[in-house]
Amino acid sequence: MRRHVLIGRFGVDDKTRVPKARDEVASILQLVVGNRLDHGIGQALNDLKTLSLSPSEIGADLLVVAAHVHAADTRLSRSSESQDAWTREIRLVVPVSDPVRWAATAPILVRALNFLTGDRWVVGFRKRPKAFKTIVPAAPPTLLPPPFDGVSLFSGGLDSLIGAIDTLEGKGTPLLVSHAGEGLVSKSQERCFDGLKAAYPGSAFSRLRVWMSFDAGLFDDVASEDTTRGRSFLFFSLGVTAGTSLARPFVLKVPENGLIALNVPLDRLRLGALSTRTTHPFYIARWNEMLVALGIAGRIENPYWDKTKGEMVAGCVNPSLLAKLAPSSLSCSSPSKGRWTKQPQGHCGFCLPCLIRRASLLPNDPTAYTLANLSAGPLDTKQAAGQQIRSFQMAIARLAARPGLAKVLIHKPGPLYDDEARHDALADVYRRGLEEVGRLLTGVQTAPT
Repeated sequence: MRRHVLIGRFGVDDKTRVPKARDEVASILQLVVGNRLDHGIGQALNDLKTLSLSPSEIGADLLVVAAHVHAADTRLSRSSESQDAWTREIRLVVPVSDPVRWAATAPILVRALNFLTGDRWVVGFRKRPKAFKTIVPAAPPTLLPPPFDGVSLFSGGLDSLIGAIDTLEGKGTPLLVSHAGEGLVSKSQERCFDGLKAAYPGSAFSRLRVWMSFDAGLFDDVASEDTTRGRSFLFFSLGVTAGTSLARPFVLKVPENGLIALNVPLDRLRLGALSTRTTHPFYIARWNEMLVALGIAGRIENPYWDKTKGEMVAGCVNPSLLAKLAPSSLSCSSPSKGRWTKQPQGHCGFCLPCLIRRASLLPNDPTAYTLANLSAGPLDTKQAAGQQIRSFQMAIARLAARPGLAKVLIHKPGPLYDDEARHDALADVYRRGLEEVGRLLTGVQTAPT
């Protein structure tokens, strides 16, 4: 086990001394290459400028903070760098525009990150070098205000597609924000966006697409990490940065069905951060608390927190367009895993998000799944497909036998004290969500070989 500190630098001339503890392994995150901001930060700011949008310097700081978080999260192996093969100890030293304001926000930020990734984070801030006092390029002067009335995350998944359709049908003009991930994810985002543009030619909505990744070897002699539990910090940061460009109070919509947002562990092996918490109510509440502390006039909301995925599908305001574009969306947790077994890449058909997707699109699901027929024969619980489905079956059976457990189980993934008035509705969406998947799994057999 080793403790790590990641120190951000604005160029080779940024040599401000940063003390480190004797037992810390220090690494540098170089934010500038030549005269441009690296890791997608400069490109994001330039793309916003092209849209005549100019975020605040605090908004730009969020991209810098997100780069540090994403680099540490994806380039520090849990298996080699932690005592328990999970919990890493990570310190960040981030150069920002206003260290005093950020330092006051640090306790909220650390609490959010600890919850999100299951690690132990320490975050400190220092002043950007004078040469980088401002990093936001000035947007060209215009007499017209930005056309966007809000921001919405746009992952290329079915939920974000429904969120965009519902917003556009409601005459909203959103700026859709995407993180360009692996090839299949990027393609699904492009196909869904192109389909929306064709369906709503009179709307001025647009998309901000950001790529942020880090080369292996960022930390010397440390393998990379593939769990990416911190990725939603990057997604939210992109959305909020864009929101600060609107020059008005804004809402960042995070469309996610209530079952996934809660992500109650299906079995005892998925407790804690082993179940993702990317849109959990506690995490969203910490973000809103952080925005207030930073003086950002925005708010993050999940408009579908009390809806199952099937209810989102059924309630979509333009069902014919959804039916047309749904095959272009991508829900699988690991769409590229088929390459290792020489199988088609895309929807595996048996991971947790795939099963929830299949249940939501019954009875006319147009999606092609690698595991096309769940009922063709008993599924081996010693293999991934059987394990996932058996976990769902156990959770469904447990709740069917004791429906009252829902009010207890929703608290397993994390605290829900920020809005106690929602507890009954959260328990109900959890119950309905499991029942929805239960209908999909009727007659499906699982057994060990």
